Amino acid sequence: MKKDFFDQKTILKLKKFIFQRVENSLDGEEILQETLLSAYNCLSLYSSRSSFFTWLCGIAKHEISDFYRKKKIKTILFSHLPWLENLASEALGPEQLFLKKEFEERIKKTMDSLSEGYREILRLKYYQNLSVKEIAKKFNETVKAVESKLFRARQAFAKAFIVNNSKRRLSSSG
Repeated sequence: MKKDFFDQKTILKLKKFIFQRVENSLDGEEILQETLLSAYNCLSLYSSRSSFFTWLCGIAKHEISDFYRKKKIKTILFSHLPWLENLASEALGPEQLFLKKEFEERIKKTMDSLSEGYREILRLKYYQNLSVKEIAKKFNETVKAVESKLFRARQAFAKAFIVNNSKRRLSSSG
């Protein structure tokens, strides 16, 4: 039954749907693969209330949004903490899933080691994607004060990440 849904005509139609919404063909190919994988894994949830293609397009829209959200977070994070890009590139090898999970745990551990104020401002900026102006309004502070706190929070994160990473290396080598 699963095989019948994923015929060549449907896949080509889906590819066209995705490529009309994505500028880069490599990104489009990646999103297509993620969409097909998600659809295959969730096929039991398909209820036939809409056409199969409409259901696939809904999944594709979510995959496109997820793709660009992750890309934006990476761009912002790496532009403010460029040394993280080297660490993240480690996760692109054959042990991708393990390294990605380990990297996320190191980031969480680092965030947990920061003061509540630094954690909060970094969360608002990088997880909730608020602008500096929005954060200033939320804290009832000036934009300059928030920029200064954000700068110090980034520095504290970088230092804590290096310290945590150094401790991890020492404990695993000794």
